[in-house]
Amino acid sequence: MSESAAPSSPSYPSRVLGLLSGGAAGDALGYTVESSSLAQIRAEHGDGGLTHPLQVPAIRAGGTIPVSDDTKMTLFVLDGLLDWIEWANEGSMADPAACVWLSCLRWYRTQTGTLPDGAPEPPTRWLEERPEMHVRRAPGNACLSGLSSRDMGLPHQPRNPESNGCGTIVRSAPYGMVPGLEDTMVVSLARRGAVLTHGHPASWTSAAAFGLMISRLMAGHGIDASVTAALEWLDTVPDDGGTAAAVRAAVTLAGSGDPEGGGRSGAPGGPGSVPAELGEGRVAEEALAIAVYAVLVTGGAADAARAAGPDGRDPAEHPDVEALTPVDFSAAPHLRAALHLAVNHGGDSGSTASLAGQLLGARYGMAIFPDAAVPVWIGERDIVAEAAHRWVAATS
Repeated sequence: MSESAAPSSPSYPSRVLGLLSGGAAGDALGYTVESSSLAQIRAEHGDGGLTHPLQVPAIRAGGTIPVSDDTKMTLFVLDGLLDWIEWANEGSMADPAACVWLSCLRWYRTQTGTLPDGAPEPPTRWLEERPEMHVRRAPGNACLSGLSSRDMGLPHQPRNPESNGCGTIVRSAPYGMVPGLEDTMVVSLARRGAVLTHGHPASWTSAAAFGLMISRLMAGHGIDASVTAALEWLDTVPDDGGTAAAVRAAVTLAGSGDPEGGGRSGAPGGPGSVPAELGEGRVAEEALAIAVYAVLVTGGAADAARAAGPDGRDPAEHPDVEALTPVDFSAAPHLRAALHLAVNHGGDSGSTASLAGQLLGARYGMAIFPDAAVPVWIGERDIVAEAAHRWVAATS
């Protein structure tokens, strides 16, 4: 693998909003085709598949498309950690895992209208007050059943012990967003968050590995180095449920530049597709592998854009632009190319595209969008922006 140096380092607020909005963009686009096969996607959108938001009728008509449970659960986990941080900022002690559990119970309440019998009743917070968060959009069965008990799932007594669905990893980015959090703590929180609903080793190790990748990216490391760090940790886990093998397969396939798998160039709308060996993304390790593959194999799109500059010309022709606003011109094409792969396959497109968008948002910040703003076609864009604002305010 190769990775070019970015000309600028995104600010912390830009990375936070980039991660959340990049994930929401991938989730919303992927959710529109999540139940479709690749053949069905191509029949509806053309041989290149879904390559641009304007191909979605609602967006083309000037409307918006909603996010799914993936983004909603991410925001509730983030708010649980925010609750913990706010307690700490006030000088009070709180258990971060318990704060996340209570926030997940709030999510459960938005989806079912009630709480499990005997469960603690968490006070309402701002996120639960938003009507959009109460709309059900494909909440995972294991997530619902895992939170339907009065008892909190624990590492030695997880909920749904055999479940390895991707419901854990899609909500795990916040564990890597806490500034200065040591790797051992990222892993611990990701595991304790995963076992609330899923108990299979792949469910928590995938969540922890993704959290570690996000943590590295938020700290300014590159994508390759962040994936490598996660793999090094996975190699220390006695039983990872197959997560290391899945991620390593993604890295190998991305490095091979197989044109049937998208090629290293990753040109948007090209013939590439996700290799069948990586699965459909419906279980945690497959979702992680597809997201990693999509981000790594499309690095060529970033390289080409960086070399060309903002309008296809050499960056040397734009000294005024570079001096005033050091924008990474590779970011938006990289996101577009990665989401093309992560959306266009016959599996859990919303989850895989959400993860890919989060990785690139943490890497590049808001430069992943041409105008550096949360896309207007995301139905919950104001909630995403407010969540980022609240997080930055408490952690800066």
